Amino acid sequence: MRSGPGTMEYRQLGRTGLKVSRLCFGSLTLSPLQAGLPVPEAARVMRRAFDCGVNFVDTAELYQNYDQIRSAIEGHGDGVLIATKSYAHRRDQMEKSLVLALRALKRDHIDVFLLHEQESALTLRGHREALEYLAKAREKGLVRAVGISTHHVAGVEAATADPNVEVIHPVINRSGIGIRDGDTGAMLRAIRAAAQNGKGLYGMKVLGGGHLLEDAEAALKFAIGIRDLDSVAVGMQTTLEVEYNVRLFSGQVVPDGLRRIVGRRPRRLLVEHWCLACGECVRRCSAGALYIMDDGRAAARQELCDLCGYCASVCPEFAIKVI
Repeated sequence: MRSGPGTMEYRQLGRTGLKVSRLCFGSLTLSPLQAGLPVPEAARVMRRAFDCGVNFVDTAELYQNYDQIRSAIEGHGDGVLIATKSYAHRRDQMEKSLVLALRALKRDHIDVFLLHEQESALTLRGHREALEYLAKAREKGLVRAVGISTHHVAGVEAATADPNVEVIHPVINRSGIGIRDGDTGAMLRAIRAAAQNGKGLYGMKVLGGGHLLEDAEAALKFAIGIRDLDSVAVGMQTTLEVEYNVRLFSGQVVPDGLRRIVGRRPRRLLVEHWCLACGECVRRCSAGALYIMDDGRAAARQELCDLCGYCASVCPEFAIKVI
């Protein structure tokens, strides 16, 4: 609960017993898939957020940035809560993902472990073995809460009906960018039903992967106003962005000077000239934004691109980056 004007708000994450800051640090933007900040710089940005009251960090095995987070949380004990994700669908795969996260982060437990990008009840059934492994890991204290991330309304609905799922991490923004099977209204209704069923929820892509940066304040305030979200993950790359977001989430006025300095400019997906046109990025893109041009190089339909950077993770030549 908010303890007074100008302070960070904390909420219970559903029925997990975890108390999270309303602002969650979305670490994808720091990772090699996007800004690729050196470990000391990434740690410095995250620590500034911790100093401002942020106690919740979102990452994923795909992001390849456990080293950044491990450096940032050194000395904070269990005071910083970490959520991570894996695409594993078999028990042995999920066990490997959990062991990797525990070792890389130097922790004896992961606070929230999610199945990455679940689409529907059918997808969830296909990952049942991995989900059941996480449930047993929760019983052993290796995981504190289990959930899913999703870009689909149907994914939220499936997770709401599943007793093994405690936390849902859905795409939500004022323009509906990135919602694969509906619009903002449909996702808000699914989120409301999930919250009423006791699920913990924290939103993602509230800035539409960067497409809403031209009016970032309105987009962030829209997300802050969704009371069914216990937390909202926002990507940050600089300490000034941390200051900006913390002020908004704490109910403080953002000085015009800070707003101008942050200077949030639209981002885009860059495909370098050394692209081999292998097609791996095209196959990986769930938004249908990537294609191979006649000159033998991949390109993006920027209006469809979510700017998630996931395509970069499968590029053998490291030719793709969100800039």
